[in-house]
Amino acid sequence: MNRINIPNLITGLRILLIPVLVVVFYTAPLDWRYLASAIVFTVAAITDWLDGYLARKMGQMTPFGAFLDPVADKLIVATSLVLLVEVHASAILAVPALVIVGREIVVSALREWMAYYSERRSVAVSVLGKIKTVFQMIAIIVLLGAGPEQSQPVIAGYVLLYISAALTLWSMFQYLKIAWPDLSSGMKNE
Repeated sequence: MNRINIPNLITGLRILLIPVLVVVFYTAPLDWRYLASAIVFTVAAITDWLDGYLARKMGQMTPFGAFLDPVADKLIVATSLVLLVEVHASAILAVPALVIVGREIVVSALREWMAYYSERRSVAVSVLGKIKTVFQMIAIIVLLGAGPEQSQPVIAGYVLLYISAALTLWSMFQYLKIAWPDLSSGMKNE
């Protein structure tokens, strides 16, 4: 199947929005840079839903798209969290950001390991992962849009980000639980 199709182009758009987000965040006038950044991220979040929907609806699911979609998601989320941690300069935001980014590294490594060494070969994205993504995207949109000075939206964004971080840890443990029989089998022989 052709790698260049509408869903994959939409996923590519999400990757192209990353430098746009960074440029808007740093160069837009202060009075609207937060709102503009939130709008760019919102468009990216919509493309995350849209590319998957269209791939299924149009029968254009490809191995390339299955690879590119989670990469695009991780890149835009990690970039946004780095921007937010800088502007908020607070451990209150840094801790859930580290949990989210750390989980993505662990799960990516686990999936790669499973592809080579596990009988299960892969783990499908769970409903929990989708719920986590919704909380994560909304939290980032709220935090980007509010800027650090607006206390009520920032508190709401922090709460949503902590919920997302908790769901992130829970989903990571679910992945590890599935892989644990294969991961621990080598320990018996060592």
